[in-house]
Amino acid sequence: MNRRLGSLFLATGLVFLLAGVFFGVLGGLLYLFPQELRDLLPFTKLRPLHVSSVVFWILFAAIGGLYFYTSGSSKTIRSYTLGHLHYLLLFTAAITIMGCYVAGIFGGREYWEYPPVLAIPIAISFVLLGVHFYRHIKKTKGPWPIYRWMWLSGIVFFILSFTESYLWVLPYFGDHLVRDMAVQWKSYGSLVGSWNMLINGGAFYVMTRLSGDDSLARKPLTFAFFFLGLFNLMFNWGHHIYALPVSSTIRYTAYIVSMTELLILGRIIWTWRSSLSEARKNAALLPYRFLIVADGWIFLNLFMAILMSVPAINLYTHGTHITVAHTMGATIGINTMLLLASATYACIRFYGRFSTAAQKSIMRGLYLSNGSLVVFWVALIGAGLGKAVLEVQSPEMPHAQIMQALQPWFVAFAVSGTGIAVGVALMAVPILRTLLANQKAIPESETLKSKELQHI
Repeated sequence: MNRRLGSLFLATGLVFLLAGVFFGVLGGLLYLFPQELRDLLPFTKLRPLHVSSVVFWILFAAIGGLYFYTSGSSKTIRSYTLGHLHYLLLFTAAITIMGCYVAGIFGGREYWEYPPVLAIPIAISFVLLGVHFYRHIKKTKGPWPIYRWMWLSGIVFFILSFTESYLWVLPYFGDHLVRDMAVQWKSYGSLVGSWNMLINGGAFYVMTRLSGDDSLARKPLTFAFFFLGLFNLMFNWGHHIYALPVSSTIRYTAYIVSMTELLILGRIIWTWRSSLSEARKNAALLPYRFLIVADGWIFLNLFMAILMSVPAINLYTHGTHITVAHTMGATIGINTMLLLASATYACIRFYGRFSTAAQKSIMRGLYLSNGSLVVFWVALIGAGLGKAVLEVQSPEMPHAQIMQALQPWFVAFAVSGTGIAVGVALMAVPILRTLLANQKAIPESETLKSKELQHI
């Protein structure tokens, strides 16, 4: 039963992913044709549509993996009904939020721009997810592997951080600018950390199964990464608020921890990669490739994070397209690649191999999306540096003139953004078709006959 719920969540997430890249392409066109598209596609609507679509892709896909990998543990009708209620609450909230943006109905704060009342079904849905997970883990015996701790931490801290992000409705916070901004950034940073826990939990589960070595999920270095991630979840917001009167210790601690976390995660994946035999790499071609690509983006983002951590540099780059480049590298290069690794693994394990045509489509999409993402990333960095230089050298220059001077960079990231969207579609559509086919789950003994695939 959990497999069907996992398939439902993952399929919904893929639809939101396709919507997210579509809105992203429209946003790129808006940079090129601001006057022509301003009234038809205002940026005030496109931005939240794009951001929310991607956030819901992450949430639905990460939760789908959790349901897939806890399958077989909660087979009761009661558990199945609870899972569907969880899905309906989250899906209804997501669709209503998107509808509010299209209709121009706002009322929240920055990334949560929808009317605050819509936060209630989201919060309840995660409480139900926590109940489901508790029912799963209470039946298990022995020490927990790392991915269970990550899933539990992700659920608990999402509920706490999501609740905290609505403290602004209280006058004590909402009527005080510094408190309002500090709580917003603190809670948003923790929310990102919470869904990173859900994503990384699925990634570690997949790596453990691909290697056939359960010790990966129990090694001291892996648990060191978990505790660093947990600490980062609580403090990674510090570097976002240079303009606010907070302790410098918080800022520097946040940067050090976030960079250390990326470094250790990258080392874990690199070590895991070198431990796999060629037979296992070939047997698990798709999930393996996604994991390796994510590892590359981890180190690229680590390099950028080190530069952005220098206060003198951050003073000029914060709020520019460089920040967007860092976010896109993490969201597409790391999070999306890890989630697609989990998605392809789940499909292969529970529904059998992809067809040759589907596998070719996914591989082409992988190359196209990541090649385009490199160009996109560089273009955003170039636009951010160009804007910072112009604002410092010519502070009197109008914003419209600055944007005109950056037009070549905007052309590059609009074209490369289209490449990312096409690549994502080439990957997402075959996976979505597999999930929507509603095939009866095939026993592993029937679908995975070769020795190399025993543990996939």
